[in-house]
Amino acid sequence: MRFRRRDRRKVPGLNTTSTADISFMLLILFLVASSMDLDKGLSRQLPPVDKKNTPPAAVDSKRVVRLGIDAENKVMLDGKAVTLKEVRQRATQFIKTNGKGHIIQLQSDRKASYDTYLHVQNQLVAAYNTVRNQRSLALFGKTFEQCSHEQQVRIAEEVPMRISEVYTIASVDSTEKGGRE
Repeated sequence: MRFRRRDRRKVPGLNTTSTADISFMLLILFLVASSMDLDKGLSRQLPPVDKKNTPPAAVDSKRVVRLGIDAENKVMLDGKAVTLKEVRQRATQFIKTNGKGHIIQLQSDRKASYDTYLHVQNQLVAAYNTVRNQRSLALFGKTFEQCSHEQQVRIAEEVPMRISEVYTIASVDSTEKGGRE
């Protein structure tokens, strides 16, 4: 008996044209579904450039509170260690009692962490928000956020955010670098 020889069938190749599309879709899915760390930051508007050379104004030292962050991330208020909660309470009281003429002077050590700096700034902004809310409730009977734009501008003029940051300039020969390396 003679066996008939069968032709070997070829296995068809895989269609890989859609593989790139599928992998791209999966990549997008994982990027959207995964949690991402968002950068922290502060929203600040810098003052316009003053073309005239105006001398610094005299400041009453009783209307200045000095807030500092040392290299160990300890927060100091007028030379005394305080917690972040105390920063908010004392700043709120200081802003209320000194009105428009107050100045909050913030100085941080170059080795202090940015996270501590942000927490202190957030407490200061919260103190201003508290005072502005109290003022808007007294004037208009509603919170600062519920006020119209004109009312918010009026309250912002009555309770200006006056935070002065002190920077120390390193010498030109210094090899020290700021930030994290």
